[in-house]
Amino acid sequence: MNNDVRHYLRPGTLQLPALPPLSLYLHLPWCLKKCPYCDFNSHERRTGVDARAQQGRYVDALLADLEASLPLVWGRPVYSVFIGGGTPSLFEPDDIDRLIAGVRARLPLEPMCEITLEANPGIFERERFAAFRAAGVTRLSVGVQSFHDRHLKALGRVHDGAQARAALQEAARAFDTFNLDLMYALPGQTLAELEQDLRTALDFAPPHLSIYHLTIEPNTVFAKFPPRLPDEDTAWDMLDRITALTADAGLARYEVSAYARPGHRCVHNLNYWEFGDYLGLGAGAHGKLSFPHRIVRQVRHRQPERYMEQALAGDAVAQAHEVARAELPLEFMLNALRLKDGFSLTDYTERTGMPPSSIASALQQAEQSGWLQREGAWIRPTARGFDFLSDLQQLFLPEG
Repeated sequence: MNNDVRHYLRPGTLQLPALPPLSLYLHLPWCLKKCPYCDFNSHERRTGVDARAQQGRYVDALLADLEASLPLVWGRPVYSVFIGGGTPSLFEPDDIDRLIAGVRARLPLEPMCEITLEANPGIFERERFAAFRAAGVTRLSVGVQSFHDRHLKALGRVHDGAQARAALQEAARAFDTFNLDLMYALPGQTLAELEQDLRTALDFAPPHLSIYHLTIEPNTVFAKFPPRLPDEDTAWDMLDRITALTADAGLARYEVSAYARPGHRCVHNLNYWEFGDYLGLGAGAHGKLSFPHRIVRQVRHRQPERYMEQALAGDAVAQAHEVARAELPLEFMLNALRLKDGFSLTDYTERTGMPPSSIASALQQAEQSGWLQREGAWIRPTARGFDFLSDLQQLFLPEG
């Protein structure tokens, strides 16, 4: 696919006054076991494979992919790096060290650049977390999901509650900031069990907490064999308890599923939600890059072996397309309306290159429905808008 910056710098229909902040996403696709709810591009590690050799080749491919992509982001500072998966903590700390060093050698990272690594408690070793910190990781995201062994088994997780607790203790010791992932509305979960999970999580005083409602995604095991989930009323009661208990613990809800102490909001995810740019490298990784006259989305080759082959040959991009003007309002709102603080009309015009008139009718309709409130040029979702977020976002679908 075309990585020629001249192709993207030619005249177009947009006029962006400035380029947004840039983040870097690195996808490490392997995991020990594919969870039945997971629709991410993750692949179980096959037996008989030399894992160290595979990891080394994959890091080589990521750095080759980055080299080929440099003309598209030349001179732009990077504000955050997120190493996701899969299970990135499967990779040896030496490989993560080489990857981060390779990124630093090729891109100008901001002095306080946030570098997050996703970790699975099932691969927890005390020295391993410290080694990731020494390699340059500044923030760990620990995928706990639940502390109840019964629920973890239902979710297909490879860890148990005791391993989750041990991993969090070490994350708190080794890192100045970390995220704890929980899920709710799990198969067979009661309100009391959710509250117990949440209170256990809060006992670790996480600087950041992400809490997701389990959803059944297409093309997953759960889609083929749906489990029995709590009813809708119980799920709403669970969310009410989450809102109350996190607030009591000093964690402010700043996004639909994200809660943080002051100074610990996730820089990387905020850049997504504020419609910033991100270069996505790795098998199946998605990216969004802005140029003066267009916004481009890219997708890398999905299968890890195919990705490595193509990346090492300098051709990792499987698909690339310009975002059409008519699609930009919805693209922006799918992200910005997830933020409790909302956005300004200036943000909208600067990030999309579109005039405020392009969303005026939808904004008016959303206000009349009680889903948005406006204070001058600032727009934020109401509590009702947060509850009916999908309906609110659909108001910005392209006409016709």
